Amino acid sequence: MADAEFSFDYNSFDYNSSYTPVNLSYEGLAHKIHPICSGEGLCMLLFVVNVLIIFLGIVGNGLVIWIAGFKMKKSVNTTWYLSLALSDFIFCAVLPFNTIYMATMDWTFGLFMCKFTSFVMFLNMFSSIFLLVVISMDRCASVMFPVWAQNQRTLKMASVIVVLAWVTSVALSIPSVVFRDVQEHLGMSRCMNNYTASEYSHRTVALSRFILGFIIPFLIIIICYSIIIFKLRSNQMAKSTKPFKIMTALIVTFFICWLPYHTFVLMELNQSLPNHILAHGLRIGTSAASANSFLNPILYVFMGNDFRRKFKSSFLSKIENAIGEEGRTLSRYLSRSSSMDARASTHI
Repeated sequence: MADAEFSFDYNSFDYNSSYTPVNLSYEGLAHKIHPICSGEGLCMLLFVVNVLIIFLGIVGNGLVIWIAGFKMKKSVNTTWYLSLALSDFIFCAVLPFNTIYMATMDWTFGLFMCKFTSFVMFLNMFSSIFLLVVISMDRCASVMFPVWAQNQRTLKMASVIVVLAWVTSVALSIPSVVFRDVQEHLGMSRCMNNYTASEYSHRTVALSRFILGFIIPFLIIIICYSIIIFKLRSNQMAKSTKPFKIMTALIVTFFICWLPYHTFVLMELNQSLPNHILAHGLRIGTSAASANSFLNPILYVFMGNDFRRKFKSSFLSKIENAIGEEGRTLSRYLSRSSSMDARASTHI
């Protein structure tokens, strides 16, 4: 069984299946002519969308990397956002290979790139959500234990946590390397996942990605944010939510973008929809997931403090202000909470 993973390979079923992608014709196969999407409307639309994602993602995340890595003072917050931007930048840099494959349905880049592009894409998925979990837990710890956070929330600790998140993401992305393969199908090269060696490999890999890369992180983030909201309200600080609004936007965007992909992958496992509907659904879900990688820099800009009032300021200043704003506001909150806890302790 070869399945449709995050690779723009939408013909995800057995070679014996009667389903043929809508943008293939036997005449085209015979002559190896690859017009972009063969005039198919949905394919053309998604091709344009992916080109925009590549351009905006590389430019936007490149600016965030430059600002957070070289223009701003290193801090815990810049470490988080720099890591997110690096993950998205790498993803967008690899995306052109799969965009070309989506448009031509013929993989011409060899076995190594077939495995590498799939690996990088799942590396982006896992590293992004793990970093969002880390940031949520960091915010929660800062609110629940302000004195501890003031003393222990160091750049060195943040760097170690980021490395651990990336190592875990690499380990969970290895199945993309193991099962990825290039095979000839109807006279064309296909970059596909080949699970013929084990009956349960397909289901195991798909469910593990859904559980570890979506459900469990989502539950952890929900718990962290519930604690944060409860703590802020109990301290009558409900208005002091600036440190969390960008994170909230990033988290909501991630889950909205990735939910369609995971939904159609699960449907594919159960064959609950006709093949052609699954193929189109995976196309749309894959492109929606890709969009997450260029939206983050836009959120940094539009979620920055007083965006409308400062509309005339430079694009770079908006990004720097958005990233730095959380650190400044959170530091003020930690200082205030620490002093309050210190005063309370003198009365015990």
